[in-house]
Amino acid sequence: MLTILLQGSPQSGGFMQMVFLIAIIVVFYLFMIRPQIKKQKAEKAFRESLEKGAKVVTIGGVHGKIIEVTDRTFLIEVDTNVKLRVEKSAISAEATKSLDASGSQK
Repeated sequence: MLTILLQGSPQSGGFMQMVFLIAIIVVFYLFMIRPQIKKQKAEKAFRESLEKGAKVVTIGGVHGKIIEVTDRTFLIEVDTNVKLRVEKSAISAEATKSLDASGSQK
């Protein structure tokens, strides 16, 4: 049985394997890497567009209002006289957008 499997055509085997490998890489790029890059760019643009007074949600689920913006951080007011300094990367774009959407419906 093993000798039958080993008697395959060696001429086209290498080329077909290379084509198959390239096809897998292209599909992987189109369906996994490219959408992730687009999502990261959109989140970065969202975080850069936030200004003082905007209501946000952190990735930890803390709701607050931005009271100060610096290069890398936000100072958010969670409650009266309760302020937290968080990194810009800690703001959840999806949760904040859903907060804005639900707030505008009320």
